[in-house]
Amino acid sequence: MGLDAKTLKHRLTHDTQKEFGGTLGAVCIPIFLPLTVLFLISLSRSPDASVLQWPPSLPSYNQLLDPLAPVLLLGWIALHVLLYHLPCGKVSEGLVLRDGTRLKYPINGFHGLCVSAALLILLVCLGAPLGYVFELLLPLAASAIAVSFLLSIYLYVRSFWAPSHALALGGNTGNPLYDFFIGRELNPRIGSFDLKYFCELRPGLIGWVVINFGMLMKEVELRGSPSLAMMLVNSFQLLYVADALWNEEAVLTTMDIVHDGFGFMLVFGDLAWVPFTYGLQAAFLVVHPQTLSWLKAMFILSLNGIGYYIFRKSNSQKNQFRRDPTHPTVTGLETIATATGKRLLVSGWWGFVRHPNYLGDLLMALAWSLPCGFSHILPYFYVIYFTVLLVHREARDERQCKAKYGLAWDTYCHRVPYRIFPYIY
Repeated sequence: MGLDAKTLKHRLTHDTQKEFGGTLGAVCIPIFLPLTVLFLISLSRSPDASVLQWPPSLPSYNQLLDPLAPVLLLGWIALHVLLYHLPCGKVSEGLVLRDGTRLKYPINGFHGLCVSAALLILLVCLGAPLGYVFELLLPLAASAIAVSFLLSIYLYVRSFWAPSHALALGGNTGNPLYDFFIGRELNPRIGSFDLKYFCELRPGLIGWVVINFGMLMKEVELRGSPSLAMMLVNSFQLLYVADALWNEEAVLTTMDIVHDGFGFMLVFGDLAWVPFTYGLQAAFLVVHPQTLSWLKAMFILSLNGIGYYIFRKSNSQKNQFRRDPTHPTVTGLETIATATGKRLLVSGWWGFVRHPNYLGDLLMALAWSLPCGFSHILPYFYVIYFTVLLVHREARDERQCKAKYGLAWDTYCHRVPYRIFPYIY
């Protein structure tokens, strides 16, 4: 039976649980996270790089201003808007929406990465000073933060013209501060251009590895050649980004696309938080060079390889099972029936822990930080933050799966007691 508008509004407003601390989080996070980005970048460029310094060292207003930064940022976004619309790659359909329709998405993000790499190679051949990105880190981050706020305001305002079935279940509470933060509209589009899908894997994620490459080129300027530590960080994180874009279709079934509205939380995360905090290790190494023995390098390389293997194999198994449960690679796996008609995997990687992909992610995160040594905690910000993020996301997953699958989920949790870390958590 369909829901009338009044019933749907009641359900959207009253039957959802607020995330991220509710109104308090919605007020504090948009203030403190942008300041955190600027603080971390400033620390990575300072000789001491002490996170315990008090009062914390924030950049001056003049350090945030450079007319070149917004031009580069907007040009970068415009380039990827153009690449998004190129007729290359296949077009896939997302999951069924509440109105029974499916949206179509171009799967061509990897092409965007390849074009970006080709442009970087061309700039190196032309002698462009790519190391200048190091000097522009703060102005670029400030510009990305400003764009995040402007885009979030636009998304919030336009959501009031969206039909009720196009709103995210958790983003229409009637509290403007919370709704602005969490996102009211699920899949905001301009024509066929999907704003959330575009931001999820394009300008920020590819921008992350471009910034890393700029740090490598800065090290070449300063020391004549890139260090082994810098090459490991660049290679590991490039592999991670390339993997995400090669498997771009898998993002269509993630919580960000399927469940969360597109508001400040995701906009800021995609455009500012990811490119400017995930690669802190590379910025740190420019000012704090590290010498790695080949033995240490091989250990770090092995750790990243093990993490990547767990991450990729578990995600591939899950995605294959979702696409085609009769595929030979998953037909032998044990499953549990649910009241929704779907089945839950209780063997293979997903019988090991409930989120093996998170385990692989965290092993890789540690491997990205180890090339920076142990003299400072700053390079380990990512692995610490990511542990907190994934534990929080796992808790969100648990609540949603419990609500969706009921007793079947309880049975699964009994069969697979460990959430992320076997025999620990």
